[in-house]
Amino acid sequence: MNIILKKATIIDSESPFHLQIADVQIQDNQIIAIDKNITASDFTEIELENLHLSPGWMDSSVSLGEPGYEERETLQHGISVAAKSGFTHIALQPNTNPVTDSQSIVSFIKQKAVGAATTVYPIGALTKKAEGLDMAELFDMQNAGAVAFGDYNKSQKNSNLLKIALQYAQDFDALIIAYSQDQDIKGNGVVHEGDVSIQLGLKGIPALAEELQIARNLYILEYTGGKMHIPTVSTKNGVQLIREAKAKGLKVTCSATAHHLVLNDEVLKGFDTLYKVTPPLRDETHRKALLEAVIDGTIDCITSDHNPLDIEHKKLEFDNASNGSIGLESIFGALMTVLPLAVVVQKLTAAKNIFKIPNNRIAVGETACLTLFTPSETHTFSAESILSKSKNAIFLNQPMQGRVYGIYNQNQLILK
Repeated sequence: MNIILKKATIIDSESPFHLQIADVQIQDNQIIAIDKNITASDFTEIELENLHLSPGWMDSSVSLGEPGYEERETLQHGISVAAKSGFTHIALQPNTNPVTDSQSIVSFIKQKAVGAATTVYPIGALTKKAEGLDMAELFDMQNAGAVAFGDYNKSQKNSNLLKIALQYAQDFDALIIAYSQDQDIKGNGVVHEGDVSIQLGLKGIPALAEELQIARNLYILEYTGGKMHIPTVSTKNGVQLIREAKAKGLKVTCSATAHHLVLNDEVLKGFDTLYKVTPPLRDETHRKALLEAVIDGTIDCITSDHNPLDIEHKKLEFDNASNGSIGLESIFGALMTVLPLAVVVQKLTAAKNIFKIPNNRIAVGETACLTLFTPSETHTFSAESILSKSKNAIFLNQPMQGRVYGIYNQNQLILK
């Protein structure tokens, strides 16, 4: 595909064209020219209102359902949603049926994603069937294309198994994902423990449940060495523990979700199960601490933690409803309401570095891997904004700043 992206503002701190407005000429998946007023008879010109370009975004935590939960989302449709939401790369969680815990299932997912504009990177389960008992076939899964290993939204209760996994993974430079929430302290809690949980009469989950588990996981990492990623951090002391571990030189990275950065637990007062997620939405003190950790670099990347669920799992009493929200379609517009554009772009591209995926610059001679968007348009995220099969959107009816046009990747231009 030969195209010229006209009058594009380039947002790429690693590019010599950063913050410049220019035409970007792409031929056969490669940027061949960046200049003012490029014209060529055999190139299709693409001109969009206030077009901005950045290196392609990656979401480090996406669930799509297939295999096993196709009623929630299929791979083909979910990958299309990711592309139209600005993501050139997604890391796919193993919460499928069967669980992604073997070479054959990783290969199945990779094969289903062949030819798509958005590149899919499966995350393999750390333990067989994600049951936390026996370590899965990590090396075989990595050979098949898995980029990391962790049991989605499940803490590893067996400290020795986590220790052995970190030691073993060093033999082939693998990344271990350690979701951190002490299940004994969490108990039957469904929301953040604080003023709101008391007002609503709902069982609370103390911040301590996350912080104790993070502390334990970091102590194990310090003992074993290796690489650990702690996903969806949500508490003030949790990010402080990670900040201190990084200062020690430990190879630890972490993510936060867009909804924990934008919303606090005040939205729960209507008992709307769209806001039921794990970890739970915290109070304003924790939300502000997360934003500070994004700015200072403690939080490496931001994820949507996209998790489609059908209505039968959400339209229930709050205690009984499932945790999870879709977020690919809304993450950019939501983040732009609380963070500067440069920070949003940096945090939406940083997952590539964590998962050892090339992060191409916007420069002549580079492979074209681009996200197209405008930061200036304001709107409300409505039901019509949802692209996913499932409709459990935590940002429904929330204000948005900016809008995604689509992506260019794998020699394909995908526009919403």
